[in-house]
Amino acid sequence: MSLGSIFDIAGSGMTAQSLRLNTTASNIANAETASSSTGETYRARKPVFAAIQQSMMNPGQGGFPMAADEGPGAGVRVEGIVESDAELQMRYEPHHPAANEDGYVYYPNVNVVEEMADMMSSSRSFQMNVDVMNTAKSMMQRILTLGQQ
Repeated sequence: MSLGSIFDIAGSGMTAQSLRLNTTASNIANAETASSSTGETYRARKPVFAAIQQSMMNPGQGGFPMAADEGPGAGVRVEGIVESDAELQMRYEPHHPAANEDGYVYYPNVNVVEEMADMMSSSRSFQMNVDVMNTAKSMMQRILTLGQQ
């Protein structure tokens, strides 16, 4: 696997984790937004990722196996963002300005504890990809200095 491929893979991982951080932040920001109907209530969002093969990232270069049981090296692609189908929270708050005629207010299906764990995980994954890129950069710089000796 070439160092350029490593940059591509780590870069795709950083892009994916950045999107994951943004959707998690959006979920946390909207966790306590109230609505009078289910149609208007914010629903938690999650990104969907898919592996892409090395040959798709660098056409014509072919990929090298990363491990015996894996195919060509892979990056990650964002397939889309889906809304959670978990049930919304319905609370009886008749004095709330957003209460419906029955006195119920609908809140998003966002679990803040789960979102915080997701945020820590994506932040660490992003940092690992940064570390991979820095290591590859360092290796490239060492290779260049070998030619100067």
